[in-house]
Amino acid sequence: MESLPRLVVMASGNGSNAQAIIEACADGRLPARVVAVVSDRLGAPVLERADRAGLPAVHVGKRAHESRSDYDARLADVVSGFDPDFIVLAGWMRLLTMSFLGWFPSMVVNLHPALPGEFPGTHAIERAFAEAEAGLRTSSGVMVHLVPDEGVDDGPVLATTEVTILADDTLAAFEARMHAAEHQLLVTTLADLCTRRLSHGAPA
Repeated sequence: MESLPRLVVMASGNGSNAQAIIEACADGRLPARVVAVVSDRLGAPVLERADRAGLPAVHVGKRAHESRSDYDARLADVVSGFDPDFIVLAGWMRLLTMSFLGWFPSMVVNLHPALPGEFPGTHAIERAFAEAEAGLRTSSGVMVHLVPDEGVDDGPVLATTEVTILADDTLAAFEARMHAAEHQLLVTTLADLCTRRLSHGAPA
């Protein structure tokens, strides 16, 4: 078990994607182990999920008047203490600066509920559905990508999947299919990264 790639999962909210990772590691679909779950929000459900799984659940909150770069440097110090091979942003709602990203080159993996170049930032699912209701699109999708710098949802793409928006969809129904696609794509992409890591001894 010690030889398996080490994952630190960072999330701000409910943590269903973190849960998918934890479960995939437990049942062997993902050849890795989660060594910590980190949230910027005190009381976030993702921390409760980590605690129930017996994993370190770490809250790193932003201090009053603390700059983004100072917060990110402190966050990087906490995360580096877990000696991760990959850091997975699974619903992390803060933009990271190079004060964090510079510590972890080619190690930070982000999940975004849109296809490359579409709907960067927040509320991507709602924005795609609004366009569908306006007759401007019939599908959206999910991507997993690396985060090399401070660009918003535009790093090197690792994998994508398309999700159809049905004519009779409600936002809730579409959202549910998007979340299911997120869970599957994130787990399979991480499994590929970790398998290559185990084979070659270094990130792909």
